[in-house]
Amino acid sequence: MTDQDYDILVIGGGNAALCAALTARERGASVLLLESAPREWRGGNSQHTRNLRCMHDAPQDVLTESYPEEEYWQDLKKVTGGVSDETLARLAIRDSSHCREWMRRHGVRFQPSLSGTLQLSRTNAFFLGGGKALLNAYYRSAEQLGVHIRYQAPVDRLELRNGRFIAACIGAERIEAGACVVASGGFESNREWMRETWGQIEGEWVADNFLIRGTRFNMGVLLKFLIEAGADAIGDPTQSHCVAIDARAPLYDGGICTRVDSVSLGIVVNKHAQRFYDEGEDFWPKRYAIWGRLVTYQPGQIAYSVIDAKAIGRFMPPVFPPLAAQSLPELARQLGLDAAALVRSVDEFNAACRVGCFDHATLDDCRTEGLALPKTHWARAIDTAPFYAYPLRPGITFTYLGVKVNQQAAVHFGGKPSPNLFAAGEIMAGNVLGKGYTAGVGMTIGTAFGRIAGTQAAAAVAARGAAHALP
Repeated sequence: MTDQDYDILVIGGGNAALCAALTARERGASVLLLESAPREWRGGNSQHTRNLRCMHDAPQDVLTESYPEEEYWQDLKKVTGGVSDETLARLAIRDSSHCREWMRRHGVRFQPSLSGTLQLSRTNAFFLGGGKALLNAYYRSAEQLGVHIRYQAPVDRLELRNGRFIAACIGAERIEAGACVVASGGFESNREWMRETWGQIEGEWVADNFLIRGTRFNMGVLLKFLIEAGADAIGDPTQSHCVAIDARAPLYDGGICTRVDSVSLGIVVNKHAQRFYDEGEDFWPKRYAIWGRLVTYQPGQIAYSVIDAKAIGRFMPPVFPPLAAQSLPELARQLGLDAAALVRSVDEFNAACRVGCFDHATLDDCRTEGLALPKTHWARAIDTAPFYAYPLRPGITFTYLGVKVNQQAAVHFGGKPSPNLFAAGEIMAGNVLGKGYTAGVGMTIGTAFGRIAGTQAAAAVAARGAAHALP
């Protein structure tokens, strides 16, 4: 079979792409998957994932209690501030209630949530072996089913005609197909585009201080191409899944282990040793993804999570150990902060803490009083040596600018859906995620719309074949 003989092209190599390829192949279509990365780096950001947020009405194997559709939607609505297409969001939410059996058929295995995983046992199903195990299972299944896979195949443009997909191009190579699913991610790894988007603050390029939690291969090539070719865009280019991660993390592929989860157990200060947000506003799973953006707007895009000995053992430790000192002035010197300013911020915070019943698993009554910037929950004095700190930088997972789609995952051009070009995963996640994030919802979107796109692509090919067969 040559590259001219495939029914469907799937562009991308992560969760959404694989869900599309597997689903289309199950429906009898021949499929070629084009992954821009080498085999050893395949999978995009999905290799760094851990779980899938799941709707369920009763306890299930690895999920406790229930997590009904309306609660899921309200959680999503809260973190996005309502900047979400409710129809598409609910479509993904409902899919999450029954997709796991399909995933199991393709080799994915689940496990109960581990201790310290942000109280997610009720809402999120964890992959046994994490995202890499999930990807390996999907790739094995795809190969067994006859999906053809090409690595180091970066598609740089598409041939389109009145919103219809004709061919994909890799340099001078041209590959035709009856339908196409674009699942090639966002543009977070494109430093030039990120610079253009964020500009400067106080004379410094903001994006130069970003770290990329995921793949270096998400350059946004097809996203930019589609928008310039007339595809309807959706989402704010400055919005993203942006987490506060350890400033010592690598530029790319730091993954989950670089996230700093100590924020709600202490205070966070900027380079002037001043607090700038309520660290105890809500449960960490509902707030961890706002902290990268908060740090972005601080001078130099740097901040520091400061805790004391009482917090140790109450959060999942990141890969880098904290800086430690027996006194706050000593800790400030290690961080390069003004010692008097840090001591003053901690003293003001400590004096405002009101004694309550501390419980990190609930929205407890430990709060501050009298501060212009309160800490609403889990406020305990930072007074027990050793004192610890983690330096924080914005860690971009994926961007939310994308192409507009409908319930069939069809890409829109001038308000009209393409008959044979579909999108799934991060390249269309902005339809559901206008801003904010809640743990596991990215995998929900990718899985749901990957399967929808694969189904619809296969149907488009079948319908076109049937039309051609008519006398």
